[in-house]
Amino acid sequence: MSAPPKSPVSRISVSLPPSLLDELDSMVESQGYGSRSQAIGGIVNYQLGEHKKKVGNEVMAGTITLLYDLSSRGLQKRLADIQFKHIKEVISSLHVHLNRNQMMEVLLVQGPARHLQTIANELTTQKGVLTGHLHLLAASIPQVHVPQEA
Repeated sequence: MSAPPKSPVSRISVSLPPSLLDELDSMVESQGYGSRSQAIGGIVNYQLGEHKKKVGNEVMAGTITLLYDLSSRGLQKRLADIQFKHIKEVISSLHVHLNRNQMMEVLLVQGPARHLQTIANELTTQKGVLTGHLHLLAASIPQVHVPQEA
């Protein structure tokens, strides 16, 4: 059985001070990367995603993770209402009871990066939300529902 063809790559040269190279090699080993190139590729992909999130309206997929206080009156309804208001972008959600008073909720989202940031801001600033974070990937998932022609 033959191996699948590899996609073409471009070789570049990177100059690093010895201390930074030592830290990179330590990270490569501790995180189990196959090579420096693989680690640097992951770092570049992450940074490109962060850049796209800040500057554009590119459609991206990601998660909004929330940690909130269950005893905060009306919070779960407010969070559900916000999710419903943005039903085109909120693909799925999962919540987990961490203890008697805390819930973690993870939303799978997709849409224009700036709009997803707006949704995350709306959710994380609700009274009773202890912390929240939007994490976007430079990718998108297949469209869940295709609009039907009238």
